[in-house]
Amino acid sequence: MKSQVPNPKVQIPIATGVLVVALALNVFAQGRGAPAGRGGGPATARASAPFDPTGYWVAIISEDWRWRMVTPAKGDVVSIPLSVEGLRVAEAWDPAKDEAAGEQCRAYGAPGLMRGPTRLHVTWQDDNTLKIESDYGTQTRLLRFGGAAPAASAQGGKNWQGVTTAQWIMAAGGGRGRGGARHGSIKSVTTQMRPGYLRKNGVPYSDRAVFTEYWDLQTETNGDQYLVDTNLVDDPVYLQTPWITALHFKKEPDGSKWDPSTCDARF
Repeated sequence: MKSQVPNPKVQIPIATGVLVVALALNVFAQGRGAPAGRGGGPATARASAPFDPTGYWVAIISEDWRWRMVTPAKGDVVSIPLSVEGLRVAEAWDPAKDEAAGEQCRAYGAPGLMRGPTRLHVTWQDDNTLKIESDYGTQTRLLRFGGAAPAASAQGGKNWQGVTTAQWIMAAGGGRGRGGARHGSIKSVTTQMRPGYLRKNGVPYSDRAVFTEYWDLQTETNGDQYLVDTNLVDDPVYLQTPWITALHFKKEPDGSKWDPSTCDARF
């Protein structure tokens, strides 16, 4: 394998104290309050949003660098609670076979993509659909608010980004802070995905995996904004227990650094 060179698109800060990593430890135990929009609130997801998630965001690779910035060696599965079958599949990884099968995007499905060295472009496709595009692998995922997930067959079968439903979850106490400002998170649940990789060296997830995310906005005193994606991968086929991580993205002023690239099975 060729020597790996850090991706210049991704910022790697020296200090990460500004990020609220503690969210990863308690987000799934708190219940996250109640959904927004109840009691006669705004009808659309866009109108009821407690924060603005739109814009360009760059991944902050400040932890797990050797697994996220470069392709690890075959069998490097540290920190992922794989089942015996999951370990067997990971140790059989062969990128040449993925290329021959036209499956170079296995590491770019929703759970793997979010951990990659990517930029995100978040926009409202309509008042109840949030669109998340990535330049890494040129992928697009739609977060659909206020309705049941459509069947994968309705969109041509299972794909790498699956089907995602979403809702606003308001903070405890009605989500109102000082000055009447609202506080809350997006909860999104992605299912109906094609089987892919959690890590680019073939660590698998199956088509039965469920990818749950909580998206929070953190604003620093200097005005910098961070989108924190606390997420859980639950897979009864390849994982012994759910895998929980917290990912961080910093907001950029514009799309001048946006650099779309195609899927690559090796690097």
